[in-house]
Amino acid sequence: MAAGGTVSGGQADGGSRGPRRRDDIFGACLELLADQGYDELTIEGVAQRSGVNKTTIYRWWPSKSELLRDALLHSGSMALELPDSGSLAGDLTDLASQVQELLDDPRTGAVVEAALVGAVRHQAMRELVTHFLEDRLGRHQPVFIRAVERGELPADFDPALLVDAMAGALWIRLLVRRRPAEPGFAEKLISILLNGI
Repeated sequence: MAAGGTVSGGQADGGSRGPRRRDDIFGACLELLADQGYDELTIEGVAQRSGVNKTTIYRWWPSKSELLRDALLHSGSMALELPDSGSLAGDLTDLASQVQELLDDPRTGAVVEAALVGAVRHQAMRELVTHFLEDRLGRHQPVFIRAVERGELPADFDPALLVDAMAGALWIRLLVRRRPAEPGFAEKLISILLNGI
């Protein structure tokens, strides 16, 4: 995102660095975060669960915060597809549906919940979550750039406000209130956000 939070171009880090069994390490890291929380997460635990020697993990990630940052950013389980439906409403509905599926899945939903709880209690985890959210917003800039080009958004629009409102509504409903999102929930949510009550 450009200075001032406006829509801009840019490309996210591809995250190609790491050892040969990087995906196993990231998977174990996120599983342990979900199972035990940030406090109990250790590199030794990740090594044991992944079957990768802890010295290998320490060579690439000297701390659990650095390992968790890369696991959140580059694990395929936390990735969202970039939609291109031809309209802002269609793209946001697609993104909202993907977030809903991620939160509905017991495995990835537990990771998100543990990350959010950890962010409330620990500065390091808060910085990780903030970095993750900023990374995701950057990856989805094309949605907003195309919307500006189609005349659906003003050029100085800050997409972070819209994304926060969308994600917040999903987190509150699915993680806090524990209410299922009925069919059509994503469409209704985006309609309210774009068109008002």
